[in-house]
Amino acid sequence: MQDQRRHQRIRFGVPPSVKIGFSGIVGEGLIENLSLSGLMVRSSMNLEIGRLAGCEFSIFSSPLIDVPVTIVSKVGDLYGGRFQTGPINQIVIEDAIDAALAKGEASILSVHELSGRKVMRISGGLNGALRNDFMHALTRVGVNEIDMSGVTALDQPGLALCLVATSRHGVEIGEQSECFAAAWKTALARPGSGETAT
Repeated sequence: MQDQRRHQRIRFGVPPSVKIGFSGIVGEGLIENLSLSGLMVRSSMNLEIGRLAGCEFSIFSSPLIDVPVTIVSKVGDLYGGRFQTGPINQIVIEDAIDAALAKGEASILSVHELSGRKVMRISGGLNGALRNDFMHALTRVGVNEIDMSGVTALDQPGLALCLVATSRHGVEIGEQSECFAAAWKTALARPGSGETAT
């Protein structure tokens, strides 16, 4: 789970839609995750590995992004595409990702080793959409601490993941953003949380 990718994958609480053009056919899909270099799209279209497709999407309130992608992988109805972008599209994509993270509409989960300890860092939204990556990091990678300093929004399923991490896996909550600290304090004060406020 230690992410060695050149660009971090961005996950969404609500997957944005994407219009796809391929071999003269226009269809729809949902963006499962996004990075500066490409995206994963779920679509019923029959896309072919190694071929170009056109993608047109907006990340919530971002300007429309119209970019060709090379299809590089397929698992069922999930396709991986690598962007064929110029500098302007790259800037638009980066700005859209930054805005979505700041509003908590998108999330990044990464695991790093710091001073011999594995630290999970969450930026953007802490929500139930992170469940699979979060639980993989806890159970397969082994995490000592979670850095919440980059959290900009959170929901009850996101807090529940943290309660599982601390009460069942002995993980410490490290640095905290203001919004996370307030919600965490409230969550710990609830009867049955399995924790006590610190």
